[in-house]
Amino acid sequence: MDLRKEHISLLLPIGESVGGTGSRKSLRRHWNQLSRFQKNLIWIVLIAVCIFVFFLIPYDDAASRESRISEEMEHIQIAPFKDRHEHLGSLHLAAADTALHDKGIPGRSFRSTDGSLVKEVSLVGSQNIKNEMRSRGEESKNIIDEPPAMDSGSRTNNDDNRQHLVEQKLDEPEINAGGEMANDEGVTLQVIQNELKEIVDNEENVLEENRRSDNAKDFKGPTNVRQRAVIEAFLHSWRGYKEFAWGHDNLKPISMSYSDWFGLGLTIVDSLDTLYIMDLQEEYDEARNWVDQYLRFDVNRDVNLFEVTIRVLGGLLSTYHLSGDKMYLDKALDLGQRLLPCFDSPSGIPYSDVNIETMKAHPPKWSPDSSTSEVTTLQLEFRDLSRSTNDPAFETAAAKVNVKVHELEKNEGLVPIFINANTGQFRNFATISLGARADSYYEYLVKQWIQTGKKNDDFLADDYRAAIGGVLHQLVRVTPIEKHLYIGELINGKDFKPKMDHLTCYLPGTLLLGYKNGMPKSHLKLANDLLETCYQTYMKQPTQLAPEISYFNLNGESDTDIYVKTNDAHNLLRPEFVESLYYFYAITGNKTYQDMGWTIFEAFNKYTKVKNGYTSIGNVKNPLNTRPRDMMESFWLGETLKYFYLLFSDDRNEIDLDKYVFNSEAHPLPIRDD
Repeated sequence: MDLRKEHISLLLPIGESVGGTGSRKSLRRHWNQLSRFQKNLIWIVLIAVCIFVFFLIPYDDAASRESRISEEMEHIQIAPFKDRHEHLGSLHLAAADTALHDKGIPGRSFRSTDGSLVKEVSLVGSQNIKNEMRSRGEESKNIIDEPPAMDSGSRTNNDDNRQHLVEQKLDEPEINAGGEMANDEGVTLQVIQNELKEIVDNEENVLEENRRSDNAKDFKGPTNVRQRAVIEAFLHSWRGYKEFAWGHDNLKPISMSYSDWFGLGLTIVDSLDTLYIMDLQEEYDEARNWVDQYLRFDVNRDVNLFEVTIRVLGGLLSTYHLSGDKMYLDKALDLGQRLLPCFDSPSGIPYSDVNIETMKAHPPKWSPDSSTSEVTTLQLEFRDLSRSTNDPAFETAAAKVNVKVHELEKNEGLVPIFINANTGQFRNFATISLGARADSYYEYLVKQWIQTGKKNDDFLADDYRAAIGGVLHQLVRVTPIEKHLYIGELINGKDFKPKMDHLTCYLPGTLLLGYKNGMPKSHLKLANDLLETCYQTYMKQPTQLAPEISYFNLNGESDTDIYVKTNDAHNLLRPEFVESLYYFYAITGNKTYQDMGWTIFEAFNKYTKVKNGYTSIGNVKNPLNTRPRDMMESFWLGETLKYFYLLFSDDRNEIDLDKYVFNSEAHPLPIRDD
């Protein structure tokens, strides 16, 4: 909503009289002799007096007044983002809101401590109120003479408020020696103006506090040279995105343009919690404002259920939990409702795509099957959406997928990379891999178990243990010369291929996380050995950047134990290995993992940084010809730089892994007790 349409009002019910009988007689005697201007001026003065007296009576000293102001501040609530051009009571006095508009700050709603009176107060200062009232004197008089029509509820509330003021028996203000209006405590207009000015001066801080819940997490920003270097990389990327791709999905930093996938501002939404964690307040505010005003889901476009869930839904939910800002939850709920029709398939296995305006879902256009990882990497987010909104529909739909896949026949816990939403069956003779199209199935087994309190009888934990057992038995190999342990693939479900995607390098961190939460010790050894191999896929290249896919010497067919084919030599700025380094540092405290990460971060800076951001490259094998690909994916800001920042933190519990679990796009979600 356009905040320029906001305006803030001052609502105060007026009693039938103020002061004693003599005062009323004196006013009657002279009233008809006054000009219209004088009458309007008197009304304005009386209204201002009532406002001031209301704030000060019945407190007896300055300390009491300060206490009252503190109580009022404790009851501040963010006023709704809606057009305020309406009469809310006996009197509507429009107040100028230029100062607040310039800061992008909505109005405030102050409530009395007993809840019997509601006053909307402009925080631009009493001088603005007086100026506006001067220009609206005629309107004010008309409103006083003829109260506006209201519905029955408003009328009842207005009567209650008027009676409340009558019962207070307010005294008529006096004029002090200096010619200023004051009540019986001698409190002057200037005192009230000063108090209101103090509120204005603290308005931005107050707004931020009101955006946050009691559980909002506070981050202090970078504390060392390495973290500051990550901040610099982030801001360099952000500036390029803001200048050339703002509101679009991805930046193309070399051509100074953009790429849209779903048209949902993926880079902004993916970056929200990164900005919050890095304490980049200015950039966070501009991202928040874009989400609030421009992120809409009632648009006629097809989106991928998996990608939008982990990036957009996950990003909104994570930022909601970290900041306490309910706007993100409202957006997440709207999106979740539009994604839910994907689960209306004959089998309960969700369709891969949905039109978020018509809410019609369908399989991918290129195949009748969905990727196994896509249909099994939704549950963390959908469960959290249900728990956060008290609407069980999302968790129920996603949990049925868990049950369905659990009941399917597997190969020692290992699953094919394709599944059909209509039949609910895996594709026959499909590849088995821990890389693309299957990776996060295994990740979400253990993370869901952690998210829901690590129940002893949870089949998710059983399926995870069985799967890692299958990995150890069927997919793990060791190179003949340098003894690098790696995880290969089963082509057609049976033929071993010594090929490992970089995506598989998420697994060491996930294995260590599982071991931390009670999984077998064999998982720890696999995690350590695989982490070292993933590191070598970086160090073996002249650029010290890993390729998208690495191959391993199986039977002496290669002179080197790790080699790269030309078509697989690209690097997309992926986060998976940095993610694992983060888990190893956060769980063990060993700073060796920080040093490993710093080496890789410097390589990214050297070979992927360009004038307007960072770019994926086509060739990690040649430092002199990296073949930049002109694409900065949203996960560079949402995942890779976030994990670098947390990896280099002096506080390895900056995100407490006993309280949060990261989704597949590095968005932390709270761990629940059940």
